[in-house]
Amino acid sequence: MTKIIAIANQKGGVGKTTTSVNLAASLAAAKHSVLLIDMDPQGNATMGCGVDKHAAHPTACEVLLGDAGAAEAIHTLPRWHFDLLPANGDLTVAEVKLMNMFGREFKLKKALEPVTERYEYVLIDCPPALNMLTVNAMVAAQGLIIPMQCEYYALEGLSALMQTVEDIRASVNPELEVAGLLRTMFDPRNNLANDVSEQLVSYFGDRVYNTIIPRNIRLAEAPSHGTPILHYDRQSRGAMAYLALAGEILRRDSREGAVQSGSA
Repeated sequence: MTKIIAIANQKGGVGKTTTSVNLAASLAAAKHSVLLIDMDPQGNATMGCGVDKHAAHPTACEVLLGDAGAAEAIHTLPRWHFDLLPANGDLTVAEVKLMNMFGREFKLKKALEPVTERYEYVLIDCPPALNMLTVNAMVAAQGLIIPMQCEYYALEGLSALMQTVEDIRASVNPELEVAGLLRTMFDPRNNLANDVSEQLVSYFGDRVYNTIIPRNIRLAEAPSHGTPILHYDRQSRGAMAYLALAGEILRRDSREGAVQSGSA
């Protein structure tokens, strides 16, 4: 069964795209079939995979608007062993047009139906806003990963995101669950970061991933080379952290699958 995961946080600069690209590469390295969907008009995930967002056509924009099928827009990336549905600034146009369309929240979900069975994991990189693009991602997904820095304002933004999740669960996607909160750009020498981290674990318990993504220069450099960290510097702390995250996700999914099988 395909697991569709949206990676979202309305706050920018928290590591959504870094997580999307590097988790896709890490799951692929573990021999799982992966599709990464760029739903951010900035197209950073597209560029981070080494694909020219300006030359890509069709993109997520045409797929959302029904002007192209998902299969037409997907790029196979043999170097990284996963596939990509690219995006660029045209997605801003799609967002505006979606507002006047019937069933606008379901456009991505319906567009993906012909292709999802090809993959074990579909990861959706969301824009830094709780807009119609993010809503489409959450409606299509079963799970939500929330990357966040351990800083003061992060907790305030988290409550708004959690309310959005509850609204979507109550109205259009009861299957949506918070798969986990991911602490990113973490510096253990920072007392505030440690305090916020403890608050997260205290409040959310095992929904907080054990894996912590550290501040890491090599991780920050990799996108400028259009390369996931795993292929840029496999021995770096950033690469090791995303491999660990992939392993943690796979173990959780395995346990959940076993529980579901036992209760069937």
